[in-house]
Amino acid sequence: MRILILGAGGVGTAAARIAVRRDFYEALVIADYAAARARAIVDELGDDRFTAAEVDASSADSVAALIREHGITHVLNAVDPRFVMPIFDGCFAAGATYLDMAMSLSSRHPERPYELPGVKLGDEQFAQDDRWRDAGRLALVGIGVEPGLSDVFARYAEDELFDEIDELGVRDGANLVVAGYDFAPSFSIWTTIEECLNPPVVYEEGRGWFTTEPFSEPEVFDFPDGIGPVECVNVEHEEVLLMPRWTKAKRVTFKYGLGDEFIEVLKVLNKLGLDRTDKVKVGGVEVSPRDVVAACLPDPATIGDRMTGKTCAGVWVTGKGKDGRPRSTYLYHVADNEHTMREYGSQAVVWQTALNPVIALELLAAGAWGGAGVLGPEAFDAKPFLDLLAAPAPAGYDSPWGMREQ
Repeated sequence: MRILILGAGGVGTAAARIAVRRDFYEALVIADYAAARARAIVDELGDDRFTAAEVDASSADSVAALIREHGITHVLNAVDPRFVMPIFDGCFAAGATYLDMAMSLSSRHPERPYELPGVKLGDEQFAQDDRWRDAGRLALVGIGVEPGLSDVFARYAEDELFDEIDELGVRDGANLVVAGYDFAPSFSIWTTIEECLNPPVVYEEGRGWFTTEPFSEPEVFDFPDGIGPVECVNVEHEEVLLMPRWTKAKRVTFKYGLGDEFIEVLKVLNKLGLDRTDKVKVGGVEVSPRDVVAACLPDPATIGDRMTGKTCAGVWVTGKGKDGRPRSTYLYHVADNEHTMREYGSQAVVWQTALNPVIALELLAAGAWGGAGVLGPEAFDAKPFLDLLAAPAPAGYDSPWGMREQ
């Protein structure tokens, strides 16, 4: 296996720091539009298998040329979701297996945005499923933490724990604090704006996918490992578009613990038009307001040493257990910033996101996972993934997951 990681930001860097400890691949190239960023992580790791490169992720031709130059077999897309399609197309053109952690972007319904979906997350990729399947090539989409690990949990719940699932409710919360900043998102603000201000999507059996107002249906969810109660709200996210394709859940939701301050900041950005991606002219220069916001905030990759706390990702499953009795179970994974910084030099949110595609790559290398077409994590056997995640090092990744009866 010869791997290309596209993007040397927080998640791409964390993926490299995790992968350097594994031996399932022959070579790994880290590429970024800023070649110096890619070289910095390669120099830091000091592993002969690693190479740095420059790439224009907005160009499918540039991506394909880099894949061919280095004989790449598997590509991990670790850049903003606006670049999903050129990377996706470049991988197909060059014959490489594709993995991402966020899917192609949505666009709201032109007349009824808070009732009906328009173009849904991943629609552009799923439209090419036949093409990838006919070519015998695999695109594994949504294999970060959310989407990703939560989807693996959903597959495990259906196969091992439940006979009937009423709802798969993804719940994500944290008690992270960044010292010295009044406002410092722990993940890409560009992506956060995209998913939090778009109409959230909900799935219901018999009705299909529909949308609601942003930040709708607030609820307080008690997260484990000392995080505690956090108010969660509906947010647009890929799990709701993935899980119904491969599970029999009657309802699928995604709720994110944002907090009042974060929600208020997002609402203000929206009111001022600073969430827009189309460019405006400022003093003779054209700039995207959302890019300006991102440039004014600290890089999530650089705030780990100022951050304390934990982040939790998981799925709350309700329905009937294997014994036919009502069951309510939360399957989850917690990342402690103190641990991830000490062991990997990456803050908890980006590390937890990066961990899962590396595990997926190892399963693909071993033949435990495989297939053709555009597939989500739910399309694969969950047990090998969860076993490898939790197994002590060096055999596994030494990152146990949890299960709590509600």
